[in-house]
Amino acid sequence: MPSEKLEKSSNFVLKKLNIMEQNNSQAELVRESEDNSEHERSWRDVKLTEWISVSVLCYVNLINYMDRFTVAGVLENIQTDLKVNNDKGGLLQTAFIVFYMAFGPLFGYLGDRYSRRWLMAFGVALWSLTTLCGSFMTNYWWFLLFRAMVGIGEASYSTIAPTILSDLFVGNIRSKMLALFYFAIPVGSGLGYIVGAETAKLFGSWHWALRVTPGLGLLAVFVIIVFLQEPERGASEGSGHMEASSWIQDVNEIIKCKSFMLSTAGFTCVAFVAGALAWWGPKFIEKGVALQGNGDGDDTIAFRFGIVAMISGLVGVPAGSMLAQHLRPRIRRIDAYICGIGLLASCPFIFLAIFAAKFSTTLCFTMVFFGELFLNLTWSIVADILLYVIMPIRRSTAEGFQLLLSHALGDAGSPYLVGVLSEAFLIMLNGDSDSTATTTELTNSTVTTISPSASEAAVNEFKSLQYALFTTCFVEILGSLFFLLNALYIVEDKERVERAIHAENTQPHHTELTDPLAADQNTQNL
Repeated sequence: MPSEKLEKSSNFVLKKLNIMEQNNSQAELVRESEDNSEHERSWRDVKLTEWISVSVLCYVNLINYMDRFTVAGVLENIQTDLKVNNDKGGLLQTAFIVFYMAFGPLFGYLGDRYSRRWLMAFGVALWSLTTLCGSFMTNYWWFLLFRAMVGIGEASYSTIAPTILSDLFVGNIRSKMLALFYFAIPVGSGLGYIVGAETAKLFGSWHWALRVTPGLGLLAVFVIIVFLQEPERGASEGSGHMEASSWIQDVNEIIKCKSFMLSTAGFTCVAFVAGALAWWGPKFIEKGVALQGNGDGDDTIAFRFGIVAMISGLVGVPAGSMLAQHLRPRIRRIDAYICGIGLLASCPFIFLAIFAAKFSTTLCFTMVFFGELFLNLTWSIVADILLYVIMPIRRSTAEGFQLLLSHALGDAGSPYLVGVLSEAFLIMLNGDSDSTATTTELTNSTVTTISPSASEAAVNEFKSLQYALFTTCFVEILGSLFFLLNALYIVEDKERVERAIHAENTQPHHTELTDPLAADQNTQNL
């Protein structure tokens, strides 16, 4: 029939036009990518309002990590005052991280749907008040409760802040701003040790060490509300018209992203190592100094550890970001390579630092510096990976999901695990000492037992913590493997998101979120 032939002919023409439209869309995407690279924003192109927002976020991130590691700077004093061993000492950080990771996905969900500025202001106010309340506690379990509640407030900020940066900037300028943002983590951590130790020394009590950051936190609430600019989600990538999909669909698509899952697994290992070293490092070195008998004061160790951590961050975080930006045009998978090689390079330095603590404090701190330097290469790069392999409207949810996994299996358990392992090793070592140092004398049916000397007990305490900290080296090797496997998928996942965003931009009247995996499959079918 003529009508059937006409219909078939029309369908054929429509299919051809559809294919041509898809090809033109792909060509336009390539041209758009080239134009973006040619007109990449520089530092001079950043507006004053954007600089103010970045400054606010960096300031809050700084005091966030100051607060987190102030306790580590006075841990020995807390344990002595509250009369707790290493297992309960490690539980202080673990309880904090458990609450931190548990509330991360909730704030991620809220951050994708409600005002991020007010959510962050609420979170910072909460952790400031709970930190202040905890400083007045004299009972271990009450103190543990308030430290855990601090994690709720910090979860709100950590999941939301990077997504604001992603909506303000794109490309290399985003990488630079993320490096500046994560630059505050090692600096804040180092300041936490320094402020905690020096404030406790000045006032003669560890309680005062926890009363510094709450005041800074309340100031942060004010600047967040007044000065922070909250951009539209996806605005920097021209996809501000996107609407959120359901939470179940968000999580399903996030889990399907192989590069996100592998980078999260690698970052979990980074968090495990960083958490264990940050919590137990100063106390371990103090025990090593005591065994050297060279007269070094124990009260300077936390201060020096903070300085080393801060300098390694000042060098490592921007170095990782700048190296990635320089090599990306030539090596497309360089982000995964830098993270994997950096973690692998950190391993021998951490091992030598743990081994050398008993013999040379200078050598130990030198190895700690290089170990943390290579560890810090990963911070801003991992954040950058998340932002370019996840759709803009799902990034807060992805941040919360990454926070949950990395802390649940990373620094939530590592301080407690190291504490428990050290107590177990101590029992074993004391048992061996008892068997070798105990002599039995039978005089008129009387048994005399000689226990290990005080010096042997000090050696056993050092060795038990040393053996427990060696576990971090194995975790670094595992993390390196995850990052290197990520190199197999990272480019494809990034391109898939770029195609999905481009598809949204070419359909101005279509407001429902495009599934990047489905869109990519449709393109392949054509």
